[in-house]
Amino acid sequence: MSSDAGRATRPDRVRLGVVGLGAVAQAVHLPLLDRLGEHFSVAAVCDLSATLLERIGERYRVLPAARFVSAEELVVANKVDAVAILSSGAHGAVTIAALDAGLPAFVEKPLALTLGEVDELAAHGGVGRLQVGYMKLYDPAVLRASEAIAAARAAGATVRAIEVTVLHPTSARQLWQSRLLPPPTDVPADVLEPLVAQVRRLHEIALGPAAAELGPLYGNILLGSVVHELALIRAFDGDPIAIDAVDVWPDGAWPPSVGITGRLASTARVDIRWHFLAGYAAYREVVRVILDDRTVELEFPAPYLLHAPTRLAITEPDGEARRDTIATSTREAFEEELLAFHRLVVDGTRPLAGIAEARADVVTCQLIAARRAELLGLEIGGEAAARVAVA
Repeated sequence: MSSDAGRATRPDRVRLGVVGLGAVAQAVHLPLLDRLGEHFSVAAVCDLSATLLERIGERYRVLPAARFVSAEELVVANKVDAVAILSSGAHGAVTIAALDAGLPAFVEKPLALTLGEVDELAAHGGVGRLQVGYMKLYDPAVLRASEAIAAARAAGATVRAIEVTVLHPTSARQLWQSRLLPPPTDVPADVLEPLVAQVRRLHEIALGPAAAELGPLYGNILLGSVVHELALIRAFDGDPIAIDAVDVWPDGAWPPSVGITGRLASTARVDIRWHFLAGYAAYREVVRVILDDRTVELEFPAPYLLHAPTRLAITEPDGEARRDTIATSTREAFEEELLAFHRLVVDGTRPLAGIAEARADVVTCQLIAARRAELLGLEIGGEAAARVAVA
């Protein structure tokens, strides 16, 4: 059955165009979309690599006429009802093209590298059709943790601190079970080089002269990974209003360890420790929320290990005793996120993360970069200079 025929017989079956066929698409989104066949059909695919287009297109039964090397061509081809933008690099221009074509868009993080891009999107009439890929927000353990924190606060407790530790191994250690296709070698340099240059320009717009040294920290680690933790912090107690210290170590290592301390409007303190550990066995993340009389702690497995359990532990008083509540959930956060996107497309249900949340995270990441520049004695400019003025 063709994708068009499937749409005709199932009005709520969304014909989806997938832009970017790299690791996250192969390991997570495409297998889940295939499983969610009642809700989605992969109707078109896009990648700069002809090899990936052919192999992924055949694997997911996408017609040759619906395989594109240009995202802009895909969104105007009238073959899809919505798009999932999973490519690496900058996403602002592709997202605007999708919204201009009247298509709802699911966009993997980061939505954008600059506030200018975010604000251009925010001014767009179709911004209500945009969902940002913060999958942890859809984890049932996270939702239950949020409810427990809200209940404690309603009873008079306050959040004292949120502590985050991320142990991040190599991609190979996280993705071995996904059986990814070999990285493509058929994308010409004259195609890749302008994309790399575009990212550098956006870093300069964000950070000014400090981009030369801090661009990789800002773009790859903060906006590329730490935004997931910022989304959790926001869900539990709001966005940071100030960054007090940013440490990066050991000298000369890349990727390094990064330590970030800051404050929330509630007066709670935030402490993030993000470590790239090439020899570590598996991804591990622990988020601990400390309240006056209890703790709420989450332990996340590797994000690409689908249906692995997330562990929630709540420790609270029980008279003169201590009560520990342990719960685990194997409902897949990525799958719940895709189902939320289906609801956005079909009936307009607002997702848990959209333009406002993405903007807040760009602001926080610029605050972090500005504090790091100050500690190093670097000249900060661009959009982040405004963060220094506010601080």
